[in-house]
Amino acid sequence: MFVILESGGKQYKVSEGDKIKISKTEALPDKPMVFDKILLVDKDGAVTVGKPYIDGATVEANLIRQGRDRKKIVFKYHAKSRYRKMKGHRQHFTEAQITKISN
Repeated sequence: MFVILESGGKQYKVSEGDKIKISKTEALPDKPMVFDKILLVDKDGAVTVGKPYIDGATVEANLIRQGRDRKKIVFKYHAKSRYRKMKGHRQHFTEAQITKISN
């Protein structure tokens, strides 16, 4: 069984026991995170597609950690004009483990 959920404007394909890195959310370590924007559910070959979301379907996850990703280099360059700029960016993330899928 797997589902496709939406969080932070991105879509993730998950099943029970998976670990996912999502954009940073204000989650508490002692409370489970609940995702209710479920786009698709595949349960033993029976596919349910939402319009746009499936009513009543939820995914629960436990917070593992919050942190910052590895540095991404942002380099701007204009040819023939000696223009070069280099910046770094570290995106905040939340790592969660999927514990329960209910449909």
